[in-house]
Amino acid sequence: IQADGTDGNCITFVLHDEDHTLGNSLRYMVMKNPDVEFCGYCITHPSESKINFRIQTRGALPAVEPFRKGLNDLMGVCQHVLNTFEVRHSWRSQG
Repeated sequence: IQADGTDGNCITFVLHDEDHTLGNSLRYMVMKNPDVEFCGYCITHPSESKINFRIQTRGALPAVEPFRKGLNDLMGVCQHVLNTFEVRHSWRSQG
């Protein structure tokens, strides 16, 4: 959902079947970008499993760019945690 009067720098993404687990982690990753002016999310209603995730950027940067980067960065962090866990777990089972 693109805000009226913007050139794609203010968008609300609707993420279905998600909750605070993804919302807060993704918000943290997106806010690390200095070109992001605002990033926040809300759960629409406790009985619905979707979140509204809003990003507003400075200048002409499309909001979809920090959204994609945030998702990719978060996947990288999760993969690192998984790899670290697997290495440590396999070390303990061998010894």
